[in-house]
Amino acid sequence: MQWLRLDFRKRLLLAALCCLAIGLTAPSPLTAFSMAERDRFQRAIIDYRPRLNPEYKKIERKHTRYLIVHTSELGLDTTLRVVSKGKQFRNGRRTDGGHTHYVIARDGSTYRILDKKWTADHAGTSMWDGRSDLSQMSIGIELVGYHYAPITDKQYRSIGLLLRILQDAYGLDDRAVLTHSQVAFGRPNRWHKRDHRGRKRCAKNFDRAKAGLGPTWHYDPDVRAGRLVADAQLAEVFYSPGPRAIASAVEETNLISKHNTAWLIAGEDFDSSATVYQFPDGRVFTGDQITEQVGWNRIPAKTVVLLNQSGSLAELKDDGPVKTIADGITAWSLAGRSYNHHTTIYFLPSGRIKNGSMISDWDDLPVSTRLIIGYNGPFPVSKDRSAYRIAGARFKDPQTIYYLPSKELLGGSRIEDFSRLQAGTLVFVPAAL
Repeated sequence: MQWLRLDFRKRLLLAALCCLAIGLTAPSPLTAFSMAERDRFQRAIIDYRPRLNPEYKKIERKHTRYLIVHTSELGLDTTLRVVSKGKQFRNGRRTDGGHTHYVIARDGSTYRILDKKWTADHAGTSMWDGRSDLSQMSIGIELVGYHYAPITDKQYRSIGLLLRILQDAYGLDDRAVLTHSQVAFGRPNRWHKRDHRGRKRCAKNFDRAKAGLGPTWHYDPDVRAGRLVADAQLAEVFYSPGPRAIASAVEETNLISKHNTAWLIAGEDFDSSATVYQFPDGRVFTGDQITEQVGWNRIPAKTVVLLNQSGSLAELKDDGPVKTIADGITAWSLAGRSYNHHTTIYFLPSGRIKNGSMISDWDDLPVSTRLIIGYNGPFPVSKDRSAYRIAGARFKDPQTIYYLPSKELLGGSRIEDFSRLQAGTLVFVPAAL
């Protein structure tokens, strides 16, 4: 009776203390979505199931023990196509789709790709706590974006709602929510003599607290049992005894450096024909070409690594400082954290020009949008203001960019006669000048 006389707040506090006393995790207030919020979220889910590849064989899942979070490593349109229709490889091989149950766009919009009762082919070679082939016992959720890029607040809210709904439906606690990078493992290769973690970096930047989840496992059960060799980087992110290392996971980029290797960026896909390496000098190679044509120890710093590329290499040729957004190549994959900086300039196919601070998200940018990174401008050429007055001695430099009224972008070295530049030509100069 004394319990009933306590007000709600005191009862909640006592319940939390009891949970802690017996080793359980108290419910997080972030997960306390109202029934109205859940209902609105479920009604807003976009039904993408009619676009599922008809060749995908639907098999009912017998058990649901885990919810696996992924980052798609692609923009929204390509993500939706790949997970529903399948992957197309340069060697002609293809998959039949059905690669996830849900996709969450960067604006929080959520797509249902496959009914949750069916098995989705999303986890690949995987293991957790001695169980393998986790696709057969889990639901897959793709967050549009990259494992080296921040996940948006709107995505965290949507996945928080979706996870809570699925947890209630299947009776799962917070420890049943894992990332693909936690559960994927690789077979022996040039770096590892035994089966090992680190095959995927997928969703290593997923911050559980922002999704309203309690702590994950404080150790990798398969590493502890000796079934797998640990991955040092992932172990620091997920099982560090100190503050979580999520921040370091998003400090990295898709640029090769002394400490950011092809393996750390691409995992098992480092030598895939679908992984593309854009060298600083403009040369482009697929992962399966590096061994014979370059050598893995000779990849230069600042090489850009692009994942899941299936188009022509001609589309990826580097046109000097001018980059082009194409199918599967987003602003983030080209500009990294500078995608929304005021010195990153976008030239939309419509003729509009925006700097990065005016772009809310890279998924809003159409294919064929061009961009330059690290520039000030525009500075219009006029009768009283010549290119020389704008750019100084570097007005003929290839790094000085001219946007002509015809929408053509040219470096200064390609302008034949500066006296004939039309009024309205815009000049962009490197911000370092």
